[in-house]
Formats: sequence, C-alpha cells, structure tokens
Amino acid sequence: MTQELKILMVDDHPMIIEGYQNTLIASKKVHQEIVIDIAHDCDRANELIKNAANTEHYDVLFFDISLPSSKDGLITSGEDLAKIARTYLPDAKIIILTMFNESFRILNIINEINPEGLLIKSDLTSSELAEAFQHILLDPPYYSSTVSNFLKTTVSHDLYLDNINRKILHLLSQGVKTKSLRDYIDLSMSAIEKRKKHLKDLFLIEDGKDETLLSEARKKGFL
Repeated sequence: MTQELKILMVDDHPMIIEGYQNTLIASKKVHQEIVIDIAHDCDRANELIKNAANTEHYDVLFFDISLPSSKDGLITSGEDLAKIARTYLPDAKIIILTMFNESFRILNIINEINPEGLLIKSDLTSSELAEAFQHILLDPPYYSSTVSNFLKTTVSHDLYLDNINRKILHLLSQGVKTKSLRDYIDLSMSAIEKRKKHLKDLFLIEDGKDETLLSEARKKGFL
C-alpha cells in the first residue's frame, strides 16, 4: 500500500532546500510517495501551516532556525514557527535544522519544542538526513551526533530562556529601548528590569551593558 507523506520545508536558502528534497526523493522507500511544499520565509510558512490545519495536514515539517522575521515582527525564527505548528498541526513530526551548536541553544530548542528531530547542519550528510527521516517516521526522536553528545554531558543549570526572555532580547536587538518594552510585553517595568538582570546574570555579563548582552546572545544563537 502506498504511503503518501506530505512535507513542508522552510529555509531561506533555496539551494539547501533543493539538497534536502533531492536526498529525500532519492532515498524514499518503494511504498512511499513524497509531496513537498516549500517556504523561504516566516510569513509564507505561517500561511501554509494554518491552511494545512483546515485541509490536508502535513506529516513532517522541516524548520531552519535562522529565518528573516515576519513582516509584523511577531515570528522571528523557525523555533517560533515550530510552536505555531504544534498548535495547528499537533500530529505532525517536527524536524529542526540549525547551524547553532551551542549547548545553550540546543537545550532551549528541546525544552521549548521537543522536536521529533534535531539536526545540526555541520553534522549532516545526505546519508544521515535520509536515515534521520526514516527513523523519525517510525521511532522518534532522532538527534544528530552533536546534540546527542551535549545531552549526555549536560547539567541542570545550563541556560534556558522562556518566550518572554527571548522576546525581550529580540526587541532590544531591534533597537527598542527598555522604557518602551512595556508597549510590547504585558509586564510591569520592575518585572521587565528583573528579567533583564536575570538575562545578564545568565549570560555572565559583567559590564551590565545591553550591547554586551546582545553580543553574547548572538554568539549563543538566541538572536
């Protein structure tokens, strides 16, 4: 019996998506039929996810983490899209692909999304992508070697950021001043200041400057 697999791939680099497509099509099982939709930005991906909730659901979703923000600035990454997909397509399997190999970022993705697959691009070969895809269909999760190694050695105090802290970082990186954060976040100024202090403690910021905080956040893949 034919197994039709409907897939959405989201990456802003067309050549990368072409490589993923070719690998999956070349390595599919005899009984599998693969149909792939493509999105190169957050707005198109968001549209396809929400449309799919009312029509044919996707079986597997591939999200690159680093994507240009949506036009309204509310969706800033593949991680945000994955959260939307969890709401609209709860049965779909989510595969996150990222260049970030910092343990901080990896743990954040697992805590926030718990994806069926988490693949670091520097680990990835065509054969591993093909293996990961088939494994995720039958027995998720599948983590590439860098992820598995981090999980084996991680400790409980590794850095984890919730949605609000991530939003504070994003807004600061867009030039929003601290005094204006209340326009975007439903918290008191004192609660926002406490969160900023906590962020600086987490990122070991000694000079107390927002610029240093943002620089460290970028290095660790949170921006």
